Amino acid sequence: MSASELDFYELLEVSRDADDRTIKAAYRKLAMKHHPDRNPGCSESEAKFKTISAAYECLKDPQKRAAYDRYGHAAFQQGMGGGHGHQDFGDLGDIFETIFGSAFGGGAARSRPRRGADLRYDMEIGLEEAFHGKDTEIKIEVSVACETCHGDGAEPGTSRRGCDTCHGHGKVRAQQGLFVIERPCPTCHGRGEVIEQPCHECRGEGRIDRIQDLQVEIPPGVGNGTRIRLSGKGEAGPMGAPPGDLYIFVHVKAHPVFVREGTTLLTRVPVSFTTAALGGSIEIPGLDGEPNEIEIPAGIQSGRQLRKRGAGMPVLQGRGRGDLVIEIMVETPTRLSARQKELLREFRETETGDECPESRGFFDRLKDAFTT
Repeated sequence: MSASELDFYELLEVSRDADDRTIKAAYRKLAMKHHPDRNPGCSESEAKFKTISAAYECLKDPQKRAAYDRYGHAAFQQGMGGGHGHQDFGDLGDIFETIFGSAFGGGAARSRPRRGADLRYDMEIGLEEAFHGKDTEIKIEVSVACETCHGDGAEPGTSRRGCDTCHGHGKVRAQQGLFVIERPCPTCHGRGEVIEQPCHECRGEGRIDRIQDLQVEIPPGVGNGTRIRLSGKGEAGPMGAPPGDLYIFVHVKAHPVFVREGTTLLTRVPVSFTTAALGGSIEIPGLDGEPNEIEIPAGIQSGRQLRKRGAGMPVLQGRGRGDLVIEIMVETPTRLSARQKELLREFRETETGDECPESRGFFDRLKDAFTT
């Protein structure tokens, strides 16, 4: 079985839910056992030591471990993770090369320029804008590639040279007991090259800060917390490396009439007690500007919900709309004229108890409960 097929957890002899301390202890035990200094001339121990070191290098890093748990060794192949929020780790050979240099990876262990940082922008919109969608422009301060040196960092007309400290490898080694520790070169910061004459515009950084105007398309049906990705609009990478991405986080403001639950719009509507008793109709304006006529059945009670299909929010990046749900709240009049009071008294004298079955049933149960 090749090194790229070995399971990292099996290599370290730990379970997949092992915590960091357990993994570290397991690695130290196995590293001491298979270290080349303790097994001189044993190629099997040397290979074992390299593979368990590579496994530990992955599992000790939370991001790499999460990617490995989800995708296995495929997480370290080119192209994996860019669209999922994971760091691009390259292939498995790159991990061995990073740890062991040319002894295992087959070449110089020069660090690759990392892509630029991802950026976040918070945008607040109204529910109407979330319903219709919108095209808008934002201003954001972001590092972009220097136009003078085109992101290289060197003054135009000059070039870089190999680092004298690491001899172009990008890494230096130091002996600590039985182990050889490899770190990025402090002179060239892992690039393997140094700039003799930095660009006067960006001072060797390869990027400068600029205010940029960006067009953002908010699709209809967008929800609170929706994330919109603008690829390549984040921070420019150092020394000409690719830029990161810009993520627009959408926050939808509360609406004075409607409450949103997914694609469903909810609202509470007060109706007079006469409309509740006799029935009728009400009209609710929709976010699309069209009126929604709702029929009120006679005898409706407070808390009853009425639903109108297809009058809610649009389905994000899909077809159709959700529903409009109306919760009825029967309102008792608080200001009555003398004539109105007189009519209500006449109505009360004609009541038999059958008009309000819920009320009559409750008091019958109450009577039974205290007479038994």
